[in-house]
Amino acid sequence: MNLRASCERWHRRLVDHGPVTPLEKVGFGPLLALSLLYGSLLWLRERFFLGGLARRYRAPVPVVSVGNLTVGGTGKTPVTDLLVKRLLALGVTPAVVSRGYGRHVKAPVEVVSHGAGTLLSPRQAGDEPYLLACRNPQAIVVVAARRADGVERALQLGAEVVVLDDGFQHLAVVRDLDLVLLDAQSPLGNGLPLPAGIMREFPAALQRASAVMLTRCTELPQATSLHGKPLLASEHRIAGQGWSLEGGTLSFADMQGMSIAAFCGIAHPDSFFDALSSRGVEIAQRLAFPDHSAYGETEIARLRELASGVELLVTTEKDAVKLLDVELPCPCVALPLEVHVTQGVETLDRLLQQYLHFKDEQAMTLSKELLDILACPACKGEVDYRQAEQQIICPACKLAYPVRDEIPVMLIDEATPLDQA
Repeated sequence: MNLRASCERWHRRLVDHGPVTPLEKVGFGPLLALSLLYGSLLWLRERFFLGGLARRYRAPVPVVSVGNLTVGGTGKTPVTDLLVKRLLALGVTPAVVSRGYGRHVKAPVEVVSHGAGTLLSPRQAGDEPYLLACRNPQAIVVVAARRADGVERALQLGAEVVVLDDGFQHLAVVRDLDLVLLDAQSPLGNGLPLPAGIMREFPAALQRASAVMLTRCTELPQATSLHGKPLLASEHRIAGQGWSLEGGTLSFADMQGMSIAAFCGIAHPDSFFDALSSRGVEIAQRLAFPDHSAYGETEIARLRELASGVELLVTTEKDAVKLLDVELPCPCVALPLEVHVTQGVETLDRLLQQYLHFKDEQAMTLSKELLDILACPACKGEVDYRQAEQQIICPACKLAYPVRDEIPVMLIDEATPLDQA
């Protein structure tokens, strides 16, 4: 186990069980002080954005955020995948906008998929955006350092609804629906922000959520709301059939009697190993890498050593997409991870349809009620409304006036020439 993995396990134990040794007790005090400082700074940042002191980008289409309050894996990628599939079923074109954690191409904005298959490699896009693009070839997937830039690029590609992957703390983009995920096994950790805890913010930030989903929830919660927010529950399941890096598919029945080694680089590796055991897979050896492992020469050497003593390697899709060009001594099978909503699926669909409908009505209201009375302040002529760009256009003056927070800003100083808009 490398130093990073050892530190992550030590920190998790400290969060779950508190300081035990004398050295931990001495060191926990400074960590607690840093946590309170960090949490307070994030609270001030929240007030700064929500209080109108910083400009927030509002898209002309519905924006759905999937995020969490804690570091580590709560299953955001499978839930994002679920939302994209449900949006496609509703007949709209969704776009996923992600930061692209771990990507090696640092261009400000990159299109992973324009709705017709992947355009970048996992190394260029990041493993999670690449996986979402593979699973949903009809969806648009964009990675961007600034989410607002990513949303604008998605709009240019024809997005009708935007899903922000890991977007709860990204307050610079206004969202219509905020879905917050909490791990049912340890929803808030010890309730403290980093570094003494695993919280990204103080628990009070849940007030911003539209709904809360408990993930890895093996028992249905008795409550139907949390902090006044609708409460959903879900569990992650390994699909019954995997795909081989060498081509072809393999079911759990095919794996019976084989000598198998399992590996992964996710936040909760034991959950993957336990899921395999629950499906009747006998694991001869197991190997856990740190979350978002890049699989460089050191990791691949350890995999080849692991593979030399077994007939089959099994891993997650998230890990497998980074090993497509790697030769291993034995076959390697990727097992897709799926999320199943066990409580509140009707609530989820109702929220999606409600906000999609609300945004359509909102755009129609702006178009019908305001365009008849609006005029260009420069020439007093008629204007047109470009919904996708959220602009009021004067064809005579060739000027574009911005629409911010559903309010047309009809000021000459705010106008942009059409050749620059």
